[in-house]
Amino acid sequence: MRTPAAIRRTLAGAMPYEPPTHTVERSLRATTGAKIIAGVDEVGRGAWAGPVSVCAAVTGLRRPPAGLTDSKLLTPKRRVELAEVLDGWVTAHALGHASPEEIDALGMTAALRLAAVRALEALPVRPDAVILDGKHDYLGGPWKVRTVIKGDQSCIAVAAASVLAKVRRDAMMGELADVHADFAFAENAGYPSPAHRAALEEYGPTCHHRVSWSYMDALPRWRHLKKVRSTPEAAALEAGGQLGFDF
Repeated sequence: MRTPAAIRRTLAGAMPYEPPTHTVERSLRATTGAKIIAGVDEVGRGAWAGPVSVCAAVTGLRRPPAGLTDSKLLTPKRRVELAEVLDGWVTAHALGHASPEEIDALGMTAALRLAAVRALEALPVRPDAVILDGKHDYLGGPWKVRTVIKGDQSCIAVAAASVLAKVRRDAMMGELADVHADFAFAENAGYPSPAHRAALEEYGPTCHHRVSWSYMDALPRWRHLKKVRSTPEAAALEAGGQLGFDF
């Protein structure tokens, strides 16, 4: 049975959820002495078009805005509203992007690291530690990283980064929709929706597509445009990013 609080959150534009906390951040402060801690989350890993985007957000230990949670649990309207509040609420935040060309050249894991480093280095102050959403540390040294599975739901700083990253990348993809209307980027954010698949079959990939990915094999008319990954290892790393459907 859903609690009254969960029902209120649903009515406010989100699925039922437990509010994120500062538990992990407090633990890092206590065990490592870190004072400035950034929450980091990515969006666009599984898209077929557009960049992969990473947001780094520093929040301190203040009470978060009402309704903050993983961006995937919020309606598009509520995400945009919350991002406007977060923009002024967070202590600092910055976004980093890796382009489709960089994803094709480097593979997804390296592209994620590139985007994350760009975001972290764009912050006005270098973080002492990073809370990274997920179970894999794609960032690595010299950053001090704590990975947290579903950190975008449980950690306030990561949840804030999740919302800010999602809203910004969706806006970027909406701008691409003005030029490539048949691909419906404003609705699917570059993920493989039916309209996106149909447009690919008819018109082939745009300059915003990740043309080293395996979906190109299913496009007989355009298969000759596929870029081949230089090494089997890089191909294996990149393959892990092709399965997301979080638009």
